[in-house]
Amino acid sequence: MDKVERLISIIMILLKKDIVATTEFAQLFQVSKRTILRDMETLSLSNIPIYAIHGVNGGYGIMEEYKVDKRLLSTSDLENILTALGGLGAILDSPDIEQTVKKIEAMVTPLPLQHSIHWSFYNWEGRSEIVPTLRTCQQSIAKKKLLTFDYIDKNGTVTNRVVEPYQLHFNESSWYVVGFCLHRMQFRTFKLSRIDHLAMDERTFTPREYRFEQERQPSGQPQLVEVKALIAPSIKDQFIERYGRTSMENYSSDLLLATMHVPRDRAGFQFIASFGTNLTLVEPACYVEEFRNYLRQMMDNYT
Repeated sequence: MDKVERLISIIMILLKKDIVATTEFAQLFQVSKRTILRDMETLSLSNIPIYAIHGVNGGYGIMEEYKVDKRLLSTSDLENILTALGGLGAILDSPDIEQTVKKIEAMVTPLPLQHSIHWSFYNWEGRSEIVPTLRTCQQSIAKKKLLTFDYIDKNGTVTNRVVEPYQLHFNESSWYVVGFCLHRMQFRTFKLSRIDHLAMDERTFTPREYRFEQERQPSGQPQLVEVKALIAPSIKDQFIERYGRTSMENYSSDLLLATMHVPRDRAGFQFIASFGTNLTLVEPACYVEEFRNYLRQMMDNYT
């Protein structure tokens, strides 16, 4: 354990306990008492309100005003925090999140959690492959260092990029990094699965003025078109999850009429085609014709 980790651990312990003896800290971290004394001096110089009590029952403590009021965290609050972190951990599969969970649990009195919500995701092989890329991006954002990589666009064109990273963004099933591209000289959003030869540069950058709320969705979002389709009741639940109950109305005894917004490109066609014979597009006529041509091209691959 390095010094920074030890200092963080000391703070977490003092937030949980009243007075901790120097000997107890020394034994816990397997260092000398003098090292613990220097750690306490470092924390005090960092404006952490550490105080010392001398005598047989002496040790170190942290001022009560600095501690988290445990009454502010109910059982439900704690479960909500851990549930959110659990969901992020299921997507990201990061040991850092697991450490964060342990720190939160250490800050409050153990409570009987209900664990009423459980996250489950497909164990895709690609998810584990992208974790090192995510960590490199996280480190670059934290250290304000440039990222260099080759970027492959949807047409297969490869360009070398140098980017000031500002934010990681997860959208449905894909990760993106938002940053200022020194190649284009503007803010851009890059899909991590299209990044190759990623590296954190030694050069640092001064952050530009940037508002995260401007980038709620990745840039280059496709144009959406409103379509109507007849769907079988067997896929009704999928439409409720994506478009809500108001998107459907009864059409006949065995069909529903669904209204939805889909991309006017191949991604939209692929989404509609995924429902197979359980869905029939009815309007607008121009989109129906475009979809029909897409299906013809698909059939040509098997003739």
